[in-house]
Amino acid sequence: MELLYGLIYLVAAPVAGGLLTGLDRKVSARMQGRVGPPLLQPFYDVMKHFQKEKVVVAKIQNVFVLGYLLFMAFTGALFFSGGDILLVIFAMTLSHVFLVLGAYSTNSPYSFIGAERELVQMMAFEPMVILAAAGMYLATGSFYVSDIAGTGKALALLLPGLLLGFLYVLAFKLRKSPFDISSSRHAHQEIVKGITTEFTGSTLGRVEIAEWYELVLMLGFVYLFFGWSPPLALVAVALAYFLELVVDNSFPRLKWPFAVKSSWVAALALGMTNVAVLWYFARGVV
Repeated sequence: MELLYGLIYLVAAPVAGGLLTGLDRKVSARMQGRVGPPLLQPFYDVMKHFQKEKVVVAKIQNVFVLGYLLFMAFTGALFFSGGDILLVIFAMTLSHVFLVLGAYSTNSPYSFIGAERELVQMMAFEPMVILAAAGMYLATGSFYVSDIAGTGKALALLLPGLLLGFLYVLAFKLRKSPFDISSSRHAHQEIVKGITTEFTGSTLGRVEIAEWYELVLMLGFVYLFFGWSPPLALVAVALAYFLELVVDNSFPRLKWPFAVKSSWVAALALGMTNVAVLWYFARGVV
């Protein structure tokens, strides 16, 4: 069954991710007083990307972007098949390294700055997600996603600080304001499209599909905190995603130094405190 879940993710995640992206655009438009594009517009955009002429600045960028897509798909399949959550985190980081290398290979000043900010963004996100994995291990005694999801423990109540911290840095991965420092779908990005500036055609289409895979994977992380009750978990995932949309449309983008500092403060204040308290009680000190 776990292998089947991984295969289902490979097939269904791009569909679910594309629909969620379309819903994102629709809700954002309503918040801004607009009608917005059709729900299926992301799929139309990707199909159009693959129909365009293949023009690349450097051929090697296609290899790096393909690596980004394949490793992101592998990361999500490993997660939903119940694999080691630490390996999931490392594979996810490796996938973004491929994206950064693809941006560097174009020799464009805009994509170069975007690539550097993507690395900064990874530095901001990784501490919190690693702390979340450590907290789940302390609470369940296992690093395996299948064990964490099936433990029956109310992790959201045991790990409230980690949950809040994870929701705080989730905006980095979803490229939402105020943390859309490396790339943005909105017009306020001063480095044009940032890390994807020089990606066109099928190359950009692969990046879009990889981001759909990652969107579903990130919501899967939120699901783990409420895994003891699947109906509640689905509601929590929906509310978490809606919260990210509200924040995205309510706050301007922060400068990258402050964005990173705030994420580390959240990791220390919320994550480290929660892990320390959980470890203290797990050791039987009190």
